[in-house]
Amino acid sequence: RGEGSGKGKTAGRGQKGAGSRSGSKSRTRFEGGQMPIHMRMRKLRGPTKKMSMPFEPFRTHTQAVNLLDLERRFEAGSEVSVDALSTRRGVPVKVLAKGELTKPLTVNAHAFSTKAREAIEAAGGTARLVE
Repeated sequence: RGEGSGKGKTAGRGQKGAGSRSGSKSRTRFEGGQMPIHMRMRKLRGPTKKMSMPFEPFRTHTQAVNLLDLERRFEAGSEVSVDALSTRRGVPVKVLAKGELTKPLTVNAHAFSTKAREAIEAAGGTARLVE
């Protein structure tokens, strides 16, 4: 660069010192000694902050089962247990309202969405919460 460019001679690197030498770079996220933003933010932990921490103990897992699964797998008037719904033992089952339910079923699960509960009861079935 020439002097007329405004970046001549030292090319915007100042006079002497480590910053003027080759290979001088500050690390990514370095804010000049100020407390970096990733340390200023609070750390969100706990079961309600599902994906705030990428560690298993902080996540709550539920297995989702939709109404269309209930419609396909069970006959009218049958009682649906948690064991029949879950593929993994010890994981809570939540029934969601995707699809339609026309058969009256007695469904046992750990949780129901509002619309799923309404759809089960509209079809003549019952939704029971299991602890």
